[in-house]
Amino acid sequence: TEHPFCHLIDTLRSEQYEERRYFNLQKLSDVRYEKLPFCMRVLLESAIRKCDGLYIKTDDVSSILDWQTQQNQAEVAFSPARVLLQDFTGIPAMVDLAAMRDALAKQGVDPNLVNPRCPTDLIVDHSLQIDYSKWPETMIRNQEMELIRNKERLQFFKWCSKAFKNINVVPPDINAVHQVNLEYLCQVVQEGEGFIYPDSVVGTDSHTTMINGLGILGWGVGGIESEAVMLGQPVSLTLPQVVGCKLVGTINPLATSIDIVLGITKHLRQAGIGGKFVEFFGPGVQQLSTPDRTTIANMCPEYNATVSFFPVDDVTLQHFKNTSTDHPEKLVVLEDYLKAIKLFRSYGDQSDEPQYSEMNLSSIVPHVSGPKRPQDRVAVTCMKEDFINCLNEKVGFKGFHISKEKQATQVPFLHKGAEYNLAHGSVVIAAVISCTNNCNPSVMLAAGLLAKKAVEAGLTVKPYIRTNLVPGSGTVTHYLNTSGVLPYLRKLGFEVVGYGCATCVGNTAPLPESVVDAIKQGDLVACGVLSGNRHLEGRLCDCVRANYLASPPLVVAYAIAGTVSINLETEPLGVNLEGKDVYLRDIWPSKEEVNHTEENIVIASMFKELRSRMEKGSTFWNRLESAESALFPWDPKSTYIRCPSFFSKLSKEVCTPQSIEGAYPLLFLGDKVTTDHISPAGSIARVSAAAKYLQSKRLTPREFNSYGARRGNDDVMTRGTFASIKLQNRLIGKTGPKTLHIPSGQMLDVFEAAERYQRDGVPLIILAGKEYGSGSSRDWAAKGPYLMGVRAVIAESFEKIHRNHLVGMGIAPLQFLPGQNADSLELYGKERFTINLPQELTPRQQLTVKVDTGKSFSVTALFENDMDVAFFRHGGILKYVARSLLL
Repeated sequence: TEHPFCHLIDTLRSEQYEERRYFNLQKLSDVRYEKLPFCMRVLLESAIRKCDGLYIKTDDVSSILDWQTQQNQAEVAFSPARVLLQDFTGIPAMVDLAAMRDALAKQGVDPNLVNPRCPTDLIVDHSLQIDYSKWPETMIRNQEMELIRNKERLQFFKWCSKAFKNINVVPPDINAVHQVNLEYLCQVVQEGEGFIYPDSVVGTDSHTTMINGLGILGWGVGGIESEAVMLGQPVSLTLPQVVGCKLVGTINPLATSIDIVLGITKHLRQAGIGGKFVEFFGPGVQQLSTPDRTTIANMCPEYNATVSFFPVDDVTLQHFKNTSTDHPEKLVVLEDYLKAIKLFRSYGDQSDEPQYSEMNLSSIVPHVSGPKRPQDRVAVTCMKEDFINCLNEKVGFKGFHISKEKQATQVPFLHKGAEYNLAHGSVVIAAVISCTNNCNPSVMLAAGLLAKKAVEAGLTVKPYIRTNLVPGSGTVTHYLNTSGVLPYLRKLGFEVVGYGCATCVGNTAPLPESVVDAIKQGDLVACGVLSGNRHLEGRLCDCVRANYLASPPLVVAYAIAGTVSINLETEPLGVNLEGKDVYLRDIWPSKEEVNHTEENIVIASMFKELRSRMEKGSTFWNRLESAESALFPWDPKSTYIRCPSFFSKLSKEVCTPQSIEGAYPLLFLGDKVTTDHISPAGSIARVSAAAKYLQSKRLTPREFNSYGARRGNDDVMTRGTFASIKLQNRLIGKTGPKTLHIPSGQMLDVFEAAERYQRDGVPLIILAGKEYGSGSSRDWAAKGPYLMGVRAVIAESFEKIHRNHLVGMGIAPLQFLPGQNADSLELYGKERFTINLPQELTPRQQLTVKVDTGKSFSVTALFENDMDVAFFRHGGILKYVARSLLL
């Protein structure tokens, strides 16, 4: 049939590239499109292109166009361009697909038909454990242990990379999943099925939102939701409210990237934007580098937003020009296409900038922390005044109680034949450390560029100041050297001393004896300045009482000044060779200089290195053997990879929903039961049901590994369901992974009780309170209960993603009516429950629950749309997709 929006199909033409077809949203000639936030335009393009009348309907398109009136109300479907998996969530997804191939082959269907329908990238990066530290070749030893320990899993991934179409497996020891996404996988504009279209992604990694900093719409989803998208199903979401954040003003020249990111994060946290999309606009956005933007986008959990979206602009485009030198044609297509459908942000055009909230970037003030605690922040402009106040205050968190007459004390001393003076506030330790927040390349480069300008201006650091440079890794040294700033840091005394924790933990070389004597003679409050994260009084050196945390460039500046008792705005750092005063503003590198160096030298070289590693792969991965067959050769002895039983009763016919007759509660739970309670991800306790299973396979506790690593084994994961030691089950009245087997009155492991119920043919339900399934999304928190025989969960409320997971596994999420709960209905958890399911289920239908005590009550079946009902009728999304291939 003809595509409902075929009249929007247009052709992108240029002499620089071959013709490309696309859906031209401007052909809608609809003023509502012009008023949509850019992130909503991405949703609209996907809805139009993917509109098939089944999964995505014209009503979805209409709802998105009516975003201003439909936000927070309409449910719409979204088909992202790709799926991103890390290996913990990737392995159960791929095991399910392998099992689906087996099930279809038994029905006489070609197993090669089972493939991800949505392009999927699986990055193996979550299996590294630290077995060795402080050894020669520590990294190599840990990598070897990772590969040995996870050989079965890696062989399975290798088979997946060859057997399935539309799947790209990135082997271990390449990079973390979010970095691979940023530096290698992102395209901004994708091409497939004869069209070009905006890149978008859903991922199971918590850092997926970083990608929004590059103008690519993306957010995190759970394992079952990601499987659904892989199998061609759209994501269902309530049309989000979009909170605009207009950035205006000019960034304070002394503010670093860290100041900017934390300032914007604080502003958004105070704005109250929980669960909403944020979109940045306004002229101030141009002052943010792409690393700034991706870091802000990554901070979504800190201010509780779903997405923080930065539309593509000239800065983004320049970033891709610096990092995608191999395909200049694609960059031309990218720019032409985004401009053709009005997805390219032009700050000169005010028409597409809806007014929401505003933040003036000039309000972001650079700070240091000290003199004793990291939480005591001091604006750099107030540093001199604050230090004097500290001298006056009584001894405490900030005070030193130095009498007024002694505050001007100066002590002369000799160092290497030259005479110097020390006073209160004199800097005697200055350490540039690439640690925690300061590992951002821009702040380390700013320190190097400031050192370069200082040396060129003839400034020096007094030789008695103990200076050092401690990069977080060899990569930091590499880019400082490549950018040409390392020699200038050395000239100021900032030599690379090694890699590790040093100054922060007090491992500074002793101060010159003459300096120590002068400090003691004058009872001086001498100072240390460092860009680390620890600076308690006396920690750097027992005679240094005031210590400040500062950004790397400010560390260099205070070292040159030789004192913290200075107003860096009005007082000079020193004098040049001509005797003229040199102020900090004269040598402070502009944000444009830092961004240029970062983009053109650091990021470009990092991207080049990653591409090289991606192309070469690891030696171990390249040599790893795996089967060449369409069906995976399951090893019955494997304790990592097993064929799950989700398809054991697969038939072509769809059975009508069977009422749940005489079910016992497996558990009676309270409020805020998290996915950690339902399906732990950490280590396997030695007394757990999963441990007993592994011991029966002749494994020692040292070989148990973790639940996360064994997600490809349904026997382990089902036994791990409700195995949390913090589980509070009202049936037994105490904390622990136990429950009451009601017919016998015995207290058993939850798995053992469920196994006994299943053996007796008794269906199960779970009773719960508010926010059931909150916390991190976890597929086995729905798969485990399904395999235990749980047919329904009756709760006061559900976390939305977990509700989706329950529906995706064929478990009915049933909600008590408003004002009701297990206590108000006088339920004790030992009754038997019958739930009548009509043959023609409808979304949000009220159902009757009958209790064997004679009472009954109503619940709402939380099936939000027709697709939810279809998934439930089929017994979950996996069976739904499998049956579609059988017909």
